[in-house]
Amino acid sequence: MSARLKMILGRVAQAIPVVMGVVVISFLLTRAMPGDPAAYFAGPAADEASIAEIREALGLDKPLFQQFFLYVGDLVRGDLGTSLTTGQTVMSDLAARLPASLELTLVALLLSCAIAIPLGVLAATRPGTWVDHMCRILVTAGVSMPTFFTGIVLIYVFYYLAGLAPSPLGRLDFIYLSPPHVTGFYLIDAALAGDWETWFGAFKQLILPAMTLALFTLAPIARMTRAAMLSALSSDFIRTARAAGLGSRKVLYGYAFRNALLPVVTTLGMVFSFTLGANVLVEKVFAWPGIGSYAVEALVVSDYAAVQGFVLAMALLFVALNLVIDIAYALIDPRIGLN
Repeated sequence: MSARLKMILGRVAQAIPVVMGVVVISFLLTRAMPGDPAAYFAGPAADEASIAEIREALGLDKPLFQQFFLYVGDLVRGDLGTSLTTGQTVMSDLAARLPASLELTLVALLLSCAIAIPLGVLAATRPGTWVDHMCRILVTAGVSMPTFFTGIVLIYVFYYLAGLAPSPLGRLDFIYLSPPHVTGFYLIDAALAGDWETWFGAFKQLILPAMTLALFTLAPIARMTRAAMLSALSSDFIRTARAAGLGSRKVLYGYAFRNALLPVVTTLGMVFSFTLGANVLVEKVFAWPGIGSYAVEALVVSDYAAVQGFVLAMALLFVALNLVIDIAYALIDPRIGLN
């Protein structure tokens, strides 16, 4: 067995207790939420007998430990329960909504990385110049402005005033049909189907919400890139490389930037995790049918199955993301993580 495969299996084994802990904590926290899902499902005109009957049908009349073991048994069978708000299985709801959130988050991160990483490198190589000052201004503005405010401003400017953006009402305008479902990512599915008109329509819908998230996420990425590059450029091995007569491009990108990538990759993982769970405000502003708005709607009505499914899906995504980060570490620096 190769060292890399051993590392991957070791990380997966370490993640098992984390997932088990998430299952226990999410179950207890959902049961501690105010509200009664049986009363919500029965309706405002229901009497106590009807509510009690529904509570019994949902299994909420059983002791807490018995509810937990029933829930774990359903998880083992791959059953996350049925959502009270949508009437669909939680698994089907997550499968329909998670790609929307992932597509928005990934496009926003690609956009923010395309701006933040070069800007951070330029700021580190030109400290005290206008580039460095512009980097600081963008970082401060990105951290200071709430995402919902940024989204509303972008809608007002580009949709209401300029008329350049489509209506902020979901993933596709009403004049388009959804592409055939393959991955759930509209850009990928439309490209696979060869429907470039729908692809362009989905891309236009993505621009404003992705810009809103990108303005928020580029701040920590640019800040970390600048700090990591400054640290790398002041290191002894950089001075040795310059003294050896290596070209400035080779020193900057072959040595300094590669060593600065490790903290940047760590920051990217943290930003992705935080953004995926916290983009609910952007989803609400742009009527984006993602997993964040789904979780909020479930929390409002104490929809236990939907909330638990959301938390479990997020936990599995974070575990997978940490595994990807560990592999990226090993690819960037082979001395790390293969023991």
